[in-house]
Amino acid sequence: MSAETPVCQLLERQAFDYRGWLWVAPPRDAWLEAGQGSLLSADMALSTAWQARGLPTASPFEAVDVAPPGAVLFWPKSHALGEWWLLWLCAHLPPGTPLQLVGENQGGIKRVLKVLAALGLGCRKLDSARRCGLYATRLDRVGIDPDAAWTSFEAEGMRLASHPGVFGHGKLDEGTRLLLGTLPEALGLGEAPAAADILDLGCGDGILAAWLARRGARVTATDVNGFAVEATRRTLEANGLAGEALASDVYAALGARRFDAIVSNPPFHQERAIDYGPAGRLIREAPKHLKPGGQLLLVANAFLPYPDLLEAAFGGFEILADDRRFRVYAASVCEASPAVTAYKR
Repeated sequence: MSAETPVCQLLERQAFDYRGWLWVAPPRDAWLEAGQGSLLSADMALSTAWQARGLPTASPFEAVDVAPPGAVLFWPKSHALGEWWLLWLCAHLPPGTPLQLVGENQGGIKRVLKVLAALGLGCRKLDSARRCGLYATRLDRVGIDPDAAWTSFEAEGMRLASHPGVFGHGKLDEGTRLLLGTLPEALGLGEAPAAADILDLGCGDGILAAWLARRGARVTATDVNGFAVEATRRTLEANGLAGEALASDVYAALGARRFDAIVSNPPFHQERAIDYGPAGRLIREAPKHLKPGGQLLLVANAFLPYPDLLEAAFGGFEILADDRRFRVYAASVCEASPAVTAYKR
């Protein structure tokens, strides 16, 4: 099986025996999944794909007792997230473990030279091709706790947990702010608590889940990103709020559960590439997870082609807010039939 992504194509041509190595935060690539390594990732969708093939996987949020012959860190586009992974590996893998770092030039892989030097770790360049670079070092204890990457900030009168691996790290996203402005009227949230079952899909730092829980909703929050799930748990705890946070690839972990409302600021990027897949599934499958009369409320960049998806899934929709950058859409299932809506375009 030949490698599909540029970073894996660079690795494929190396003379190293990668059997038993730990692949850290890799992309989806058939070459990796056909090998004999193991996965360390915070991406639930990727972990599920590996598990379906009977391959070993681990999460950085669970106890990991590993001593692989080596590890390869796939450098992410977020430099701060790459630094966190490097610190995590230094803290959890045995000193002296060989580490290779691979990434695209456009993604900042050349910056690892300065990062490794600042940590007192040596580094040498192994190879470059396909606009990617491959570097090598050995892990050691560096005296920096990776948990130091967790920070917090204030928004909407609440304290939100934040991590470099979470969307909108350290700030309230403007699209989410626009969505929040529509929720009181759309969900009928007045002075009395609203004891509704609401799903926050793609929960990020937990701002929507916490905002809803504070107003009496029974909240379930999901995200495919383990960093986001952990951030939401920390946000709810920091504000003394109840709620359930689950790792889930869209609706995969929810079974047949149905909700009074689904709220979301869905992602449309996978690293630097535009990817409508998760948002498309969110919209198409939403009617099956809404109670009769339930509604989907989502915010998205105005240029994204969600109107056609909403029309196909619900038969209609309404635009609740539009500031030219972002739009808030609402679509509802009718009381009589969960496949039809009464909303208009």
